[in-house]
Amino acid sequence: MTVNDTNAIFRIETGHYRVPLPRTLSDATHGEISAFELVTVRLTDERGEEGVGFTYTVGRGGSAIRELIDRELGPLIRPLDPRRHELLWQEMDGRMRYVGRGGLVAFAISAVDMAVHDLRAKRCGQPLWRLLGGVRERVPAYAGGVDLDFTLEELLAEVEGYRAEGFDAIKIKVGRERLEEDVERVRAVRRTLGPEMTLMVDANMRWPVQTAMRAVHALRDQDLYWLEEPIVPDDEDGHAQLAALGIPIAAGESLRSLAEFERMIRRGRLSVVQPDATNAGGITSWMKVARIAEASGVPVSSHGAHDVHAHLLAAIGNASYLEVHRFGLDRYLRRPLRLENGCAVLTDAPGIGLDFDWAALAEHAVAPATGDVATGKAGMQ
Repeated sequence: MTVNDTNAIFRIETGHYRVPLPRTLSDATHGEISAFELVTVRLTDERGEEGVGFTYTVGRGGSAIRELIDRELGPLIRPLDPRRHELLWQEMDGRMRYVGRGGLVAFAISAVDMAVHDLRAKRCGQPLWRLLGGVRERVPAYAGGVDLDFTLEELLAEVEGYRAEGFDAIKIKVGRERLEEDVERVRAVRRTLGPEMTLMVDANMRWPVQTAMRAVHALRDQDLYWLEEPIVPDDEDGHAQLAALGIPIAAGESLRSLAEFERMIRRGRLSVVQPDATNAGGITSWMKVARIAEASGVPVSSHGAHDVHAHLLAAIGNASYLEVHRFGLDRYLRRPLRLENGCAVLTDAPGIGLDFDWAALAEHAVAPATGDVATGKAGMQ
């Protein structure tokens, strides 16, 4: 392997934060969520240019992800040229495959790979969306609620708030103890939105196949744009059974490898695939999934991390909606993603635009940054 010392990564720094949410949220898998864990990566080259990446969890695993980056991935990629992003991804994926095809390894690779792409885009003086393909400058977005335990009154108030913000597409959570409650809530939201607005629902893997089939039949007349993660992500046959009932099925946020995505697209008959660049191997892997989906005629949406995914959806020809997530990261970005009339608006700023307020994040640090394990230099928060 040829190493170009002039262009190699000079410093790698990580951070780990437990970020409180403004309001406790809930879904059918994770229960109540009062905070999320954020793991950040900062890569610096010899010229002082910095690339930033991150991953997040819903409350567990952040320390292990950071350790993987500090002890394994950092020393592995440090001698390499970040412009050769495919080489870096192949090295990380190949060297770590024996201990983790997916799982925490995928989260760790995702954060590093994102930082690599941010750095290479900044070196080129280009926004990432244009460097990756530049199909469009505006991406239609939907408001993704995390609202399973809201009262019906709270749910309808949130839906009205999203509409007032300019969204014409909204997703709510289902998966309560009684399916009848879910049906009642979906019907109430549809009445509030009217027939002209787009409505999706997300079960977060709550149901066995038979219950999911009952849900499909009960919700068939609500003109749902998609039913998301109705069952566990590994059940390809179950997804195919649901798809055969005529309702669009979306999934992907819980898939971690290219092989999983390919099987679910082709055998599970997904109508929409939702890879997450923060947990499925990063931007490099996300773009590979998008190409697999395009070859099968399947549109691609996203899961969370809207500041990053806006760039990726703007770069592909088979883009669907961008999910705008309410996990509170905007509070720690100096330049959060601009939303206008229900669309994300991309800019000409180089890189991804992850301009974190590090001082504000430092208040939520889980532990001091370990710094660059390859050079021994102190890290930053």
